[in-house]
Amino acid sequence: MPYIEKKQRPEVVEKGATDAGELNYLLTYHILRYLNSMGLCYQTINDIVGALKCCSDEFYRRIVIPYEDKKIEMNGDVYEKNQ
Repeated sequence: MPYIEKKQRPEVVEKGATDAGELNYLLTYHILRYLNSMGLCYQTINDIVGALKCCSDEFYRRIVIPYEDKKIEMNGDVYEKNQ
């Protein structure tokens, strides 16, 4: 959970995250704002979970896979038959 000190929270919202805990807080902050504005119901929950899943999938597809492919080229594939 994004349990950063209360005094840090406004600055994180204003300036953005500088570490993983702050990033977690910032994402949670925006999710809760959306939840509060839309109301707690199945549709809102489904919207949030779907958006998070699609965002995660797209980040993985666009950022992680190309990064890992470059590392395979640099360091060799651990899945090669003849290691």
